[in-house]
Amino acid sequence: MTERNKELSQAQREELLSTLKARFEKNTNRHNDLEWAKVQARLETNTDKLWSLNEMEATGGEPDVVGHDKKTDEYIFYDCSTESPKGRRSVCYDLEALESRKKHKPDNNAIDMATVMGIELLTEEQYRELQKLGNFDTKTSSWVQTPANIRKLGGAIFCDRRYDTVFVYHNGAESYYAARGFRGSLRI
Repeated sequence: MTERNKELSQAQREELLSTLKARFEKNTNRHNDLEWAKVQARLETNTDKLWSLNEMEATGGEPDVVGHDKKTDEYIFYDCSTESPKGRRSVCYDLEALESRKKHKPDNNAIDMATVMGIELLTEEQYRELQKLGNFDTKTSSWVQTPANIRKLGGAIFCDRRYDTVFVYHNGAESYYAARGFRGSLRI
């Protein structure tokens, strides 16, 4: 994919910024003490990141600002859709897992999709932070970044929320389910 393909038209930028602003204003509990004007100014000067946010939006992630890193002066976006993003479900964990399947391969894998989108899978810690902002994945689950020692043994981890509790589970990295996708993060 070339950089040229990663540019949004002026109309697409305006539509995305309008969507993000409306979500920002509707969900102030996710980003207390942050100002939309400062977030928008940052977005307008980082068009590659705006493209990534558009990919998050297009796949059903409903990205929103969840924090500001004062050390790096970056705004942090997470997928905040109620359930795991629809356009990123039915994927195994990574390319190695995808290639290991002999039959019934999924169309894609979470790690490669995230890389193409320019985002990272949430870590377990980030997933738990997200769950403090609302109830997410009560009917679905989401792959999260898997520690190398687990992945080396063929596993991968995913999370969900059931019984008002966040659970972390394991599965073979090659597994995939219609209700399991992944959530991403992006720093701008």
